[in-house]
Amino acid sequence: MMIEVLKSKLHCATITEANLRYMGSITIDEDLMDAAGLIAGEKVQVVNNNNGERLETYIIKGERGSGCICLNGAAARKCVVGDTVIIISYALMDFEEAKTFKPKVVFPKPGNKL
Repeated sequence: MMIEVLKSKLHCATITEANLRYMGSITIDEDLMDAAGLIAGEKVQVVNNNNGERLETYIIKGERGSGCICLNGAAARKCVVGDTVIIISYALMDFEEAKTFKPKVVFPKPGNKL
């Protein structure tokens, strides 16, 4: 049996941009992606702690060291700069593997720094 479990999480990152004119997605600083084990194109859930909004989108690689967390396209309407979000990815895995799997959880510092 396969189950879906937490794979990675950026807990309490800060939205630095909201770009309504872009096609869609979330842009994330590549340093944060590496720390959390996230890759470009990966599906993520974004939970806005300020207003309760939840959405799913995919990742675009942002400039390394920039601290960028930018919601693009229609998702930009779900946040404002300064909102705190949790970015979550999940993975399908065998039930037995899931019992011992350890997700990567990153708690960014101010400015979305590691």
